[in-house]
Amino acid sequence: MKKTEIAIVGGGPAGLGAALSAATMGAQVVLFDRQHNLGGQLVKQTHKFFGSKAQFAGERGIKIAENLAAKVIAHPNIKVLLNSTVLGYYNDKELMFQQGRHDLDIIKADQIVVAAGASEKMLAFPNNDLPGIVGAGAIQTLMHIDGVLPGSNVLVVGSGNIGLIVTYQLMQAGVNVVAIVEAAPRIGGYLVHASKIRRLGVPILTRHSIKTAIGTDRVEKAVIWQLDSQWQGIEGTEQTLAIDTIALAVGLSPCAELLWQANCAIADVPELGGFVAYHNDRYETTSPGILVAGDAAGIEEASAALLEGELAGIFAAQNIGHNFEGAEAIIAKKRAELASLRNGPTGEKIRAGMARLEERGDHQCLNKLG
Repeated sequence: MKKTEIAIVGGGPAGLGAALSAATMGAQVVLFDRQHNLGGQLVKQTHKFFGSKAQFAGERGIKIAENLAAKVIAHPNIKVLLNSTVLGYYNDKELMFQQGRHDLDIIKADQIVVAAGASEKMLAFPNNDLPGIVGAGAIQTLMHIDGVLPGSNVLVVGSGNIGLIVTYQLMQAGVNVVAIVEAAPRIGGYLVHASKIRRLGVPILTRHSIKTAIGTDRVEKAVIWQLDSQWQGIEGTEQTLAIDTIALAVGLSPCAELLWQANCAIADVPELGGFVAYHNDRYETTSPGILVAGDAAGIEEASAALLEGELAGIFAAQNIGHNFEGAEAIIAKKRAELASLRNGPTGEKIRAGMARLEERGDHQCLNKLG
């Protein structure tokens, strides 16, 4: 059986941050990622980041991924296992994984950081299984990694940042975006993204959703309609759009499977994307030695995921005796940066979700913590 001090599941921004922080403190780290390169969702993000210089403001996600990955690969305390899928958790912090086509293997760690990211949510409507109906993240993969356009005429469902950014990326690639529909009464993403799209002539229809998809071998049309204050479709408001692709940007769900298996206390917190593991301010779950960071702890921006990962890596290293003078000052600085990211109207949802998780504690959580 392989052994390591810290095992990190996921090579996105949270996993990369955790690996670098823990390794810098002297811990031996094994980092797993099922893809053939590091970076997670960053490798799909061609737009420039907002925020401060500390959060890579003005840099593109793909460049941030390259820089972080290079540091991780070069660090002598980090072993990177790409094309490696962590399949299960066993008692006493053992992970079963498979690298490529090799046999199954097991690694035992003193600490495990779950930074497995998130999966895309789908939307229920008639014929939603037709070819050409795909998640926005899948469209980014097709375009930015595989170099393939998803279609010629696209309807985007969802006006959060992912929906708005994917719309702009589609337009940059020469794809016609027919419209964006948003069930909520207002746009969910940054207005700077929405304004740019509207200036290019794409309508953003709030209080609208998709009623049904139409097609034979693939989607050919979409029927949209207005929603009332109870989120129900209003008969007589239907519009039929000729499209060949529907991009669903309706949110993400934390990947909590390993946390379930590790018997961590889980709570359903809609503001954080769904089922998340209860964790304290050191990112420790209710199962000793299991920490969580990034989208697996609640859906947020990549900058926040990176900071959470850096903090989780420090705490995991401290838990097994690695420390250095000045660590507490670094922790305080990163906590302040994270609080700044979550400040203002854009961070209202994540703040509400964290408060709900803390207030509820969930009886299961409280029992485990007590």
